[in-house]
Amino acid sequence: MPQAAPPPEPEPIRYTPVAPTHVRVLAPGDRIDAHRHDDHQIAYAGSGVVAVTTDAGTWYAPGTRAIWVPAGTVHSHRAYGHLEMYFVGLPADDNPLHLDEPTVLAVSPLLRELIIEYARGPKSGSPERHRLRAVLRDQLRASPQQPVRLPTPADPRLAAVCALVHDNPADPRTLARLGAATGVGERTLSRLFRSELGMTFPQWRTQSRLYHALRMLGDGVPVTAVAHRCGWSSTSAFIDVFRRSFGYTPGTHQRRA
Repeated sequence: MPQAAPPPEPEPIRYTPVAPTHVRVLAPGDRIDAHRHDDHQIAYAGSGVVAVTTDAGTWYAPGTRAIWVPAGTVHSHRAYGHLEMYFVGLPADDNPLHLDEPTVLAVSPLLRELIIEYARGPKSGSPERHRLRAVLRDQLRASPQQPVRLPTPADPRLAAVCALVHDNPADPRTLARLGAATGVGERTLSRLFRSELGMTFPQWRTQSRLYHALRMLGDGVPVTAVAHRCGWSSTSAFIDVFRRSFGYTPGTHQRRA
């Protein structure tokens, strides 16, 4: 009998010591493969949605959010919609947020302009540039953190249930029925959601549905169709959850994208 083909080799992790401060244009579906650097980095998409993925999960940010990526974190990027990405690198000893894991941050109009100007500006050590970075750091410290994260489960029982939900966001089954389909009790799954992912099953499913919704909206899918495909009972229910999560409506998000 022919031998089975060996599993594919994992993609190499690119190492870039200095996190670049620059602007990069990404088309829908473009990826920046897994890499790490010795600096912290802020990733901000002026439009569309950027997703940053690590072994621990995926953080996603529309145009009113930025993602803080701590130094040394292996991560990749994925674009949904046409993105003009603004990256700002900060040395490892300059952590104004005192955060050691990726975090989604609210971006005020002032912080937005500071990120854009700093990313676009000349990479010089001028006094003006130092003052601009000082104000940027002050605004970062004042930026509220946003729980826009889809954690990745490690327990195989939990992973099986999460895969069913994530592969079909419109799946209406309760946790008990999903557990029956995978051979795991509801109480066990409920405990695993809280202990491993730090949220309840309904909270995780909402995050998964919002993740899919942002992707679909970035691809130009109508709001009503997004609501249906992502499992909301009505378009108005979807709009309400989206507005409470991101501060504006899905229609506004599409116009910005």
